Amino acid sequence: QIRRSLPHGHVAAVLGMVHKLGLERMIASRNSQQRKLVVAMIVARIVRPGSKLATARGLDQATRTSTLGQLLELEEVNEDDLYDALDWLLKRQGKIERRLAKQHLQEGTLVLYDVTSSYYTGRCCPLARFGHSRDGKRGFPQIVYGLLCNREGCPVAVEVFEGNVADPRTLSAQIAKLRDRFGLQRVVIVGDRGVLTQARLREELADQEGLDWITALRAPAIRRLLAQGRIERSLFDQQDLAEITSPDYPGERLVVCRNPLLARERARKREELLQATERELEKIVQAVRRAKRPLRGKEKIALRVGRVLNRYKMAKHFEVEIGDDHFSYHRDEASIAKEAALDGIYVLRTSLKREQLDSRETVAAYKRLSRVERAFRCLKTVDLKIRPIYHRLSDRVRAHVFLCMLAYYVEWHLRRKWAPLLFDDEELEQAAARRRSPVAPAEPSESAQKKARTKRTRDDLPAQSFQGLLEELGTLTSNQVQLASAKEAQPFWMQSRPTPLQARAFELLGISPTLPGASP
Repeated sequence: QIRRSLPHGHVAAVLGMVHKLGLERMIASRNSQQRKLVVAMIVARIVRPGSKLATARGLDQATRTSTLGQLLELEEVNEDDLYDALDWLLKRQGKIERRLAKQHLQEGTLVLYDVTSSYYTGRCCPLARFGHSRDGKRGFPQIVYGLLCNREGCPVAVEVFEGNVADPRTLSAQIAKLRDRFGLQRVVIVGDRGVLTQARLREELADQEGLDWITALRAPAIRRLLAQGRIERSLFDQQDLAEITSPDYPGERLVVCRNPLLARERARKREELLQATERELEKIVQAVRRAKRPLRGKEKIALRVGRVLNRYKMAKHFEVEIGDDHFSYHRDEASIAKEAALDGIYVLRTSLKREQLDSRETVAAYKRLSRVERAFRCLKTVDLKIRPIYHRLSDRVRAHVFLCMLAYYVEWHLRRKWAPLLFDDEELEQAAARRRSPVAPAEPSESAQKKARTKRTRDDLPAQSFQGLLEELGTLTSNQVQLASAKEAQPFWMQSRPTPLQARAFELLGISPTLPGASP
C-alpha cells in the first residue's frame, strides 16, 4: 500500500543544479540550518513560488508537499525560521555577490545593467513609493531594483531602491560596486538611454579611467543630428549601420543604425493609432453637431478631446479647434513627417575606441541588453513571480529580491543545460555570429525552427517550455510504501521509474534523480 506520495523529480533537478554550481558554498562555507533554509527557499521559488508561510508548510515534515525538506534533512520548519534565514542572507549579500563576480566577471569585461520596478500592495514598507510604474498600475506604490549581469546575461548582483528613485540615480551605486566591492579596474557598462543619460555620463563616468560605456541617444538628440545634416539617408544605401562624428559629442563614437523592418512596424503602428484617434474624435464631432442634447461648452469639449488624445498619445500629431459650440480637427502632417524621418533609426554612443570594439561589435553589445529584459520577465511574471511582496520591512524586501535573483541564477544555468529539451534556441550564439549584420533582426537557427514546427526535439521527445518541463519532472514521485502482508514492518520509500523525457533531463544535468535511501 502507498501511504504517501511526494513530487520529487523537479526538486531533485533544481537542487542538483544548486549543488553542481557550488551555490551552497557561495552562500556560506559552513553547512548550517540557515544555509539549508536559504537553499530550500531558492529551490521552492523555482519549483513553486509562494509566500514564506506556504514555503514553510511545504518543507515541514508533517505537511510536506515535495521531497525538498527530506532531501535537505529539514524537520520542523515555520515561517519565522524562514524570516530569520532571510535576515541572515541579507547580511551575506555583499560576500555572495563578490563570489559571483569573481566567477563571472573579469577585467575589461562587458557588464549589462538595467532597472525595473514592481508595484507593492500595501502602505507599510518605507521602500514603497509612488513613481513611474512600468507595470501600468496606477494608484499603487512600487519598489525599484537594478540588475547587473555579465555579457551572457548571467545575474551577478541586484540592488533595491525606493520606488521614486529615477533610473539614472541608481548608476553611482553600481559603479561603486564594480570598482570597490568587486575590484574591477577596467569594465564596459552597457545601459539603455534611460540609465546612462547625458548628465550621468558627464558627472559620474567622464573622468574615471578604465570605465567605458555603451548606450543610445534619445529621440530629440537624434533629431538634432538630422537637423545638422550628420545623418543622411544615403548612409544606408549599401549598409544598415555607419559611424559619424559630431562636435556635440567630443571624444565619442556614434554608430547610426537603420532597421527597415522596425521602420515599417513603427509606421504601421503610428497609422493605426492615428486612425483610432480619428474615430474617437469623430464621435466628439457628432456629439457637438447632434440636434438633441448636443455637447456644449468649451471646457466640456476640451475635456473629452484631451482624454482621447492622452489615451492614444497622439496629441502632437493633431491640430484641434475648440469653441463653445463647435469642434474640428485635422492631422498635423509636418509633425507626422518629422517623426517618420526617425522610423527605424537609432544611434549608439560609446567611449570605446574602434580598435577596442568596432561598429558591428558595439551594436551587438548593446543588443545584449535584451538578456537583462529576459531576466526581468522571468523574475517578475513568467517563472519566479517576485510579487506579490508579502514583506513590510525594508531589509526583508531587499532580502526577498536578492533571493529571487539567486533563484534566477540557478534557472539561467538550468535553461542552458536543458536547451535541447526546451523551445529555446540551442545555437543562439552561432546564429548571431552567422548574421550578416547585427542590426538585422535575430533569426532562429534551423534546428530551432524545426523544433518550433514539429514540437519535437532532436531526440524525438516532446519539446517543452521551462515550466512545462518542471511540471513533467514533478510527476516523478517518491512513494512511502507499506507492505500489506507485514503490517509490523517499517514502511520504506520507493521511487517511480523516470520516463524517457525525465531521464533525458537528468542526463543533461549530469545528476541522478534517485532519492537517498529510496528503492529504484
